[in-house]
Formats: sequence, C-alpha cells, structure tokens
Amino acid sequence: MAISLAIGLRSAFMVLGCVTAATVIYTVATDGLPFRKELLTPWMAATLIDFYIIILAIGAWIVYKESNWIRSLIWIVLLICFGSITACGYIVMQFLKLSPQESLQDPIYFVLLKNTKKDGTESKSIISVVVARVIFSLLGCVMLGTLIYTIATDGSPFRRELLTPWMIATLVDFYVNIIALSVWVAYKESNYKTAALWIVLFICFGSVSVCAYIVVQFFHLASQDPVYLVLFSSSSSKWP
Repeated sequence: MAISLAIGLRSAFMVLGCVTAATVIYTVATDGLPFRKELLTPWMAATLIDFYIIILAIGAWIVYKESNWIRSLIWIVLLICFGSITACGYIVMQFLKLSPQESLQDPIYFVLLKNTKKDGTESKSIISVVVARVIFSLLGCVMLGTLIYTIATDGSPFRRELLTPWMIATLVDFYVNIIALSVWVAYKESNYKTAALWIVLFICFGSVSVCAYIVVQFFHLASQDPVYLVLFSSSSSKWP
C-alpha cells in the first residue's frame, strides 16, 4: 500500500509538473512574454501575492529539507522563477531518493524529513515556533487585506475579461502548488473530514487558508519545540 502511494504521488507530480510546463510554453507561444505592464491588473497583482505566499511556505520546507545552504538557495531561486514546475520537480526528486524500505514504511514522512549532513549532524532551527506563528499570521493578514482592497476597488474576480491567457496560466501554476499542500494536509490530518474541509478552504481562499492552517499547526506545538515538527503528523510515532 505504502509503496503504491509513493509511486502514485511521484507519477502524479511528474504529470502536474509537465502540465504546468506545457501551459507556460503554450501561453508564451500564443500570448507572448508575461513581462508586460498591461497584464498587471489589480486581480493579477492580488493573484501573484497569493501565489508567492504559497511559494514562501513551500520554500520554507525546502530550506529545512536541504542540508546545504547553496543548494537551498538554488532551489529557492528556481521556485521563485518557475513556481510549481520547480516544486513538482523537487518533490519527484525526493520520492526518487527514497530507499525501498522508506517507500514501504511511510513515504510522505521520509519525503518531508530533512536530508542529514554527511557528518550526521543536524543544524538548529533558524526561527522559533513563536516567530513562525507571527510570520504566517502576518502573511495571512496581508493576503486577506489584499483581497478586501482589490474587491473594494476593482470588484468581483468572477468576470470573464479577467481570464487572460496569463491569468489562466498563473492559476494553473497556483493550484498545482495547492495540490502539493493538500497532499501534506491529507497526510497530517487523521480525520478525513477535517482534511477535506481544509482542502476546500485552500481551493476557495488560497494562501489565507494556507497561512491559517499553518498557524493552527504551530499552536499545536509548544513554544520550545523545533519548528520542523509542524511538518509531521502528530499521530506518527516516528517524529524526528
């Protein structure tokens, strides 16, 4: 069962990465480059803020995961530039690195787990649980404020004229990242109804819900706990 899950997720993220890459290539071919002032409508700006808050959450995991800061930096730059194409590529690589035993035991746990240094030592968390709570609370508030402001000044986002080719490509990129985070939520939550509720909230409210979920998970930890424990299911007996 576990090894089937590992193969299934690896294949799924390969497909998702290819879909996003194909979407971006098609959009460039048919609509030109995205670096044009006329594309930066109020709702596109709001979508990009939403997108990069999600990127920050995924990037925080990559920074934890990688034991080499230069490799972390390279992945973060690629993540900023190529979004979910990079995220899917990185996730697929982590699944490919799993040993047969890890794939049989708990593949998602081992994909989330930090790569240990060659000398076997582990670096300490850069920030505390309290600081992480504050950071993601602020990010959620920033996005909520952006949504309210954009609705107040530019109206509802559910208008056909807003669905430009690059807006569609950005939304595809955004929701592939949401799928990645939804897999994490499904892993963390022991109750499938709770997991389903959070995933629906992710789909509807994007990074506002993602930040709220992360903050809630940080409140489940003691202030002296390592920040990375937020990644793992509390029901697991294999917490690092």
